[in-house]
Amino acid sequence: MKFTETPLRGAYVIELERHSDERGFFARTFCADEFAAHGLDPRIAQCSVSQNRAAGTLRGLHYQAAPHAETKLVRCTRGEIFDVIVDLRPGSPSFLGWFGVALAASTQTALYIPGGFAHGFLTSTDDTEVLYQISTRQEPSAARGLRWDDPALQIRWPQLPTVLNERDANYPSYAGPL
Repeated sequence: MKFTETPLRGAYVIELERHSDERGFFARTFCADEFAAHGLDPRIAQCSVSQNRAAGTLRGLHYQAAPHAETKLVRCTRGEIFDVIVDLRPGSPSFLGWFGVALAASTQTALYIPGGFAHGFLTSTDDTEVLYQISTRQEPSAARGLRWDDPALQIRWPQLPTVLNERDANYPSYAGPL
């Protein structure tokens, strides 16, 4: 695996090292030892998947409040998404900074998201599927979110969403320390 740190400290884009032959390819998508060697949390307590019917579907921006912050490894396993993270760690040099990257089944690139980040994505194709490997189980009472179009964050989405559920549409804008 190739680990490339994003402009947001502690978040990484992870590319596969493919071993190809006449059958196709083989690649590791996760190795606890390699993650730990890069200073990344290798724990996986829960795996989740989201299926999205239509291009233009937006999910997010979601996070879990401390002490239930989730570290995530996110990979698009069908279709393509524009994945966005926002650093919500007070005192971080990239506090309130955002980073976006295209994740596609065709490349199998993943995004490692440390605890203390909000996360969301916009589907680029119909019938997408996104796999999440998560460091801790979901705690419903800690679930939080921010508006996807919050002017304080200035996220440059590649297009406006066409499918957005009521909960995500009604999250508040950032209003100071979380």
